[in-house]
Amino acid sequence: MPGGTVTFKYDGAAITSCSDVTLQSGSASCVTSAPSAGTHTLTAEYSGEANFEPSAGSLITEKLAGSLFEFSQASYGVAERGGFVTITVRRTGDLTAPASVDYATDDGSVPSVAVGCSLVTGTALERCDYTRAAGTLQFASNETEKSFVVLVNDDSYVESTESTSITLSNPGGSAALGPRATATLQIMDDLTESFGHPSDDGATFVRQHYHDFLNREPDSEGLGFWTNNLECDTDGCAERRRVDTSAAFFLSIEFQETGYLVERFYKVAYGDATGASTLGGPHQLSVPIIRWREFLRDTQEIGNRVIVGQATWQQQLEDQKQAFAREFISRARFTNAYPASLSAAQFVNQLNANTGGVLSNAEITQLEEIFGGPGAASADTAKRAQVLRTIAESQALRQKEFNRAFVLMQYFGYLRRNPDDAQDTDYTGYDFWLQKLEGFGGNYLNAEMVKAFVSSIEYRQRFGQ
Repeated sequence: MPGGTVTFKYDGAAITSCSDVTLQSGSASCVTSAPSAGTHTLTAEYSGEANFEPSAGSLITEKLAGSLFEFSQASYGVAERGGFVTITVRRTGDLTAPASVDYATDDGSVPSVAVGCSLVTGTALERCDYTRAAGTLQFASNETEKSFVVLVNDDSYVESTESTSITLSNPGGSAALGPRATATLQIMDDLTESFGHPSDDGATFVRQHYHDFLNREPDSEGLGFWTNNLECDTDGCAERRRVDTSAAFFLSIEFQETGYLVERFYKVAYGDATGASTLGGPHQLSVPIIRWREFLRDTQEIGNRVIVGQATWQQQLEDQKQAFAREFISRARFTNAYPASLSAAQFVNQLNANTGGVLSNAEITQLEEIFGGPGAASADTAKRAQVLRTIAESQALRQKEFNRAFVLMQYFGYLRRNPDDAQDTDYTGYDFWLQKLEGFGGNYLNAEMVKAFVSSIEYRQRFGQ
């Protein structure tokens, strides 16, 4: 009867509780927790002894997930002028527990490389042809289907059909990805292209602003109102109307409570980044730390299906703000920056320092009392979310950050990129517009900032020559 030991391994790594198991009556066994969902290799390595050679054997095992996520179809199609396409994700298997999965469109573009929208490659680009969609779908128990929307832009380029990928990732809640975790989105070119430049058409101009700033298709009432607002009966008013209408999307309640709130969340949590500028000579300047793609994902999360003025939009927005705050402070980036060991005073003071000190002493004390006083622990996640959101929504921070955010959104909204992405290489442009806007006391009309962006070659070439 052989003696010796056996070591059991999953995917080449020894199972801690199953290492050097002594043979009993010629056999060895071990009980351990199940691996994650998916396919694994289980190996048993026998050490050997005087009369028996060492040996090993493997077998392939498959641990089934509680449920599987996949797209409802392998390919989705939409016409340019269709404006949007709905993408459906299905969940099968064991549905008894809640689960989640991330989604994102991915055209493979690199921010440091400027690709012209007129270039015909067969690839649909997020700057040109559609609005990047990214987020997390939360499935409740027994929920089998959820959907998200990808917005599509109209242009006057002759391109034929263009495609981009949509992917699922990071399944949570004992779930796994099914075989159709990647799908293709095909955007069909107009059979007859738009006459003239699409953005010169009032309804198209307004619709694109809904896409670029509010991340949704326009409601009929809003589309009609803002399109009519562009009409002029006097000489010289058309340009002013376009600028006012365009700026109204940044100034709207809907954007201020979604996109601008997201920018302030990052400001409170992480302070500023440092950018380089050559305006007036090479120098460094403080710039918003938030980046384009994280801004877009988080703005879509807060504003999902919110239409100001319709139904119970206020409660829906409030619920989504609360959910976003809880999710934001649970991210590894935040917990690494603010370990649970921090006291209430340390936590609140660091957040306030990031804002440049917008809180009064009384406000600091009030926020510390949420945790139970300055010396209390700050580990409670619900209270952390409450404090972070309270500072982000303070009127003092709104006013202090307004001009910086307004300039940043010219790049995010109109140009769909970071201020230092190609075709720029640093923050000189951002620096120029911020100084000009502040020089005019925040008056975007006198600064001609919005006018410059909506009439810029880079903006207009997103949709046509």
